[in-house]
Amino acid sequence: MIPSDNLFLIGLMGAGKTTIGRLLAKHRNLAFADSDHEIEVRCGVSIPTIFEIEGEAGFRRREACVIDELSRRHGIVLGTGGGAILDPLNRDRLKARGTVIYLRCHPHELYLRTRHDRNRPLLQTDDPLARLQALYEMRHPLYMQTADIVLDTGRQSVHCLVRKLEGVLTLDASRKTDGLAALSETERADDSPSS
Repeated sequence: MIPSDNLFLIGLMGAGKTTIGRLLAKHRNLAFADSDHEIEVRCGVSIPTIFEIEGEAGFRRREACVIDELSRRHGIVLGTGGGAILDPLNRDRLKARGTVIYLRCHPHELYLRTRHDRNRPLLQTDDPLARLQALYEMRHPLYMQTADIVLDTGRQSVHCLVRKLEGVLTLDASRKTDGLAALSETERADDSPSS
């Protein structure tokens, strides 16, 4: 049986997966998990340390195991790491086991959110904005391919974004004619359909 009440958040680092995920889980009375945090707890070290010791490939193997395990649960909101969708198996598992929500955010906004965070190994470079732009260009098609719902996170409040998600999640699946419901940052909150 597919755990259809599961919600999986994907998107680049800094898009709001953890912050939005926690509040969404609270609103829906679901458990929340963050795959990166779970990896750190299990390993007893930070993500940068795992990258340093095992490289990105080692980290991605751990990530795939954690996502496989957590996505099998019922009644969970799962925030995934930004690169989780690079693995086709992760993409397939997420799509098969719940609703996938892509939290889309412009690279410049992501840069403003993450520029002082030293816990993001892929941004420890001379030009983190250029790195974010490159990651966005590379990963955006995979996020779009995997997502059931796309939400532009931009500069709206977390509460506003969660309300928008709640509105889309309560829509009948038949209203999603192409399998993808898109929410634009420019949509007004009062334009959301009411049930």
